[in-house]
Amino acid sequence: MYQVIARKYRPQNFAELVGQEHVRVTLENAIRHGRIAHGYIFSGQRGTGKTTVARILARCLNCVQGPTVAPCGACSSCAEIAAGNSVDVIEIDAASNRGINEMRELRENVRYRPARDRYKVFIIDEAHQITPEAFNALLKTLEEPPEWVVFVLCTTEAHKIPATIASRCQHFSFRALSFEEIYQRLQQICAREGIQTDDEALGVLALAGDGSLRDSLSALDQAIACCGTRLEAGEVRNLLGMFSLEALERVAAALIDSDARRMLEVVSELVLNGRNLQHFCRELARYFRNLLVSKVAGDNPRLVAASPGERARLRETAARFSEEDLIRYLQLTLDLYRDLQFSFDPRLHMELGLIRLVEAGKLAPIEEALARLDLAPTPSPAPSPTPAPAAGDVKQRLHAAAVDLGLTYTADALLHAEVAEAGADLEIKAPKEYALVLKGQELEKAVRKAFGRARRVKVTLVEGAAAASAADPPRQDPDLLKQRVLSHPAVKRFLETFPDAEIRAVRDLKE
Repeated sequence: MYQVIARKYRPQNFAELVGQEHVRVTLENAIRHGRIAHGYIFSGQRGTGKTTVARILARCLNCVQGPTVAPCGACSSCAEIAAGNSVDVIEIDAASNRGINEMRELRENVRYRPARDRYKVFIIDEAHQITPEAFNALLKTLEEPPEWVVFVLCTTEAHKIPATIASRCQHFSFRALSFEEIYQRLQQICAREGIQTDDEALGVLALAGDGSLRDSLSALDQAIACCGTRLEAGEVRNLLGMFSLEALERVAAALIDSDARRMLEVVSELVLNGRNLQHFCRELARYFRNLLVSKVAGDNPRLVAASPGERARLRETAARFSEEDLIRYLQLTLDLYRDLQFSFDPRLHMELGLIRLVEAGKLAPIEEALARLDLAPTPSPAPSPTPAPAAGDVKQRLHAAAVDLGLTYTADALLHAEVAEAGADLEIKAPKEYALVLKGQELEKAVRKAFGRARRVKVTLVEGAAAASAADPPRQDPDLLKQRVLSHPAVKRFLETFPDAEIRAVRDLKE
């Protein structure tokens, strides 16, 4: 009779366990030093090895050579535990045996010594489904069991285990397996089974598990049944209802070209092929997340769950966007996913959401808009050269930019410095104690924000604690300051461009 891959390749000892190093090391040390607890709680998402580790622990305790961290696998105890028919290792499904009568029966069973083995091990799966009354019946037995009894409670919802029970057990939290761990395990199994596959198909199967090795192995079984001994990424994706990287890259290409028409074509194709728009939106959000991480962190397999070839394509695409754009696209896609859950017309919402992405890509930062206004020529009857800003104005703009960016130390250094323009360059004369502050990247950020572009800066260090106290402009009357601001050409053009804008307050950033 055929045995599914998930059961066929189920680990039989700690050496075969995938991931969960913190659990393996702790249990191995406890067995070596004879510090075996009478109660354990194994919690974590499905398919991460909770019941498997419970069985391995039972084999380690009851092996004829044990207690040992490496059970022989040949003795009758090891064989029966692996087959699931050991008399002294009792597995209970709490989903169907959750009442007080079942717990009373278990409590009576605990009183008797093992029929053959060293320990009587009770593995209670889905333990969170046990009723409160049944937990109360088990409480005293779990607190002071006979020396030959070990309880292992496996659950996907540890928060539902009563505190009175949890406080009497050692708790091990099983983490979701990483993409790389699942990918490597699938690669090993395919090699043993003689399955021909490529990196992309294995990546699709690894992603299908979403951190659960058992789910990925079930997907592999399904793919083999459908495609035979040669797996192709496209067929596997269609089988599992997943979307190809090419489909997601079409959205990215439309954003790069600001092509709203192409977005409508993407939605039309999805609808004609009967694809779920909400699922596509979820995959699109994951795609933008991977692009953003690739942009920020580069080629890091621990952060981007994709095959090596797909990671290279993600890096290439991410290089064509800014971090700000990717953050904006990701947020809009998450909002679209939320709206689709309650949409009366998913196609309409999808089309509108993708067109919004295109329009969002056309937005410019407010700093850039202001810089354009500041650099635009002022209409006048007779053209005349625009005078260079005074030294105090240049310093004020640079200081204000540092304050807006939250660069506290840079803003403080500029307050005590002299700032002047020398052609296209900036000259800053500051006390020596600000040497490190004014030679870092923070000053470059402040300059770019203040002037809308990068400028070469020459920093001169001088002795003294207040090199620019005399150069600071005197404190002005609030009304005069507001009139001065409103009369500035850049502010006038800003108010003309945004007629609904309102200036509510004006403050001197140096005060």
